Parts: sequence; C-alpha cells; structure tokens
Amino acid sequence: MDVARCPWCLGDALYISYHDEEWGVPVRDDRALLAKLILDGAQAGLSWLTILRRRKGYEAAFDGFDPVRMAAYDERKIAALLGDGRIVRNRAKVEAAVRNARAYLELRAREGSFSDFLWSFVGGRPIPHVWRSVEEIPRESAESKAMSRALKSAGFQFVGPVICYAFMQAVGMVNDHLVDCFRYKHLSVDSERT
Repeated sequence: MDVARCPWCLGDALYISYHDEEWGVPVRDDRALLAKLILDGAQAGLSWLTILRRRKGYEAAFDGFDPVRMAAYDERKIAALLGDGRIVRNRAKVEAAVRNARAYLELRAREGSFSDFLWSFVGGRPIPHVWRSVEEIPRESAESKAMSRALKSAGFQFVGPVICYAFMQAVGMVNDHLVDCFRYKHLSVDSERT
C-alpha cells in the first residue's frame, strides 16, 4: 500500500529514505547539528540531493565532522579537500566549513551547548506548521533570520536565513511535512514529547 509523502522526495530512493527516516526528526546532539549546518552550507546553490549523495564522502573527508580536528585544518589540508572528489570542491564552502568548526568551538565554550543555543530560536520545541502544499512553505522565517544573524555574529559562514530555514526543517525545529504526509502526524506526536 502506498503512503502519502511530501512530493519533493519522490522519484529517488535515497531521497525517500531521507524523508521517511531523518527529515524533520528533532536533533539535539551538538556535533550532529554542526555536521548538518556544514552540509546545508555546502548545499547553497545546489540541490539537497546532490549533497545527500555525497554525505558519506563529506563525513570521511572532514574527519567525521570532528570540530577539533577541523578547526586545526591548515592550507595544505584545505588544498587536499579541494582535490577530493567525494565533496563539492568549492573553496569558499570548504573554508567556511573550517571557520564554522572554529566558531562552533568558541560558541560552545561561551554558551555551553550548541544545541540549546540553536533550539532557543524556536523556544526549545518544534514549531508545528499546517501546510497543504509545497507552495505554502516559506523559504525563511523570523526565526531563521534571527538564527542567521546570531550565527553570523558568532563567526559562522554560509548561514543565511534561507540556509538556516532549511536547516531548521531538517533537524526538526519546524515540522514542515505536509499535513497529508504520513510523517506529519508521527512528528507532531513526537514533538509533544520533546
């Protein structure tokens, strides 16, 4: 029996799996949030499917998104990354990933928890939306604009309000599954427990 899904994921098995198992599930782990933020920055100007297909390559190339190791990358390591076919070889995005790891370490030292800092923009709980079509879903929100400003002022790059909104959707800060998608109700129930 077919289940109703958000139409953006249809047509690709990897995309469907990501939609069904990950997209919109609340993430509270600091390092997982950093990894997702870096990947969303890498997506800028590309489709998420392009990055999703390379996600394992990114994880390997960036030492499992270990922020301490990434923060220590020098020009030699950046040059090696720019030659690594497992990732999108864009200098600005690679350098931003390194800067973001450094900014992450500074922010954690100051704030204590990257997760608490990020989740504060939605009051600590997922925001449920009631969208009936993809066209209703915004590209940014007041919360994503505030998150973007705060991250930029903390030294992060590739964290504009549109990227931040996509990040918020992916890590469950907002439930942007369409109401007729089978995941909408599951995640609405889960968010009540959060």
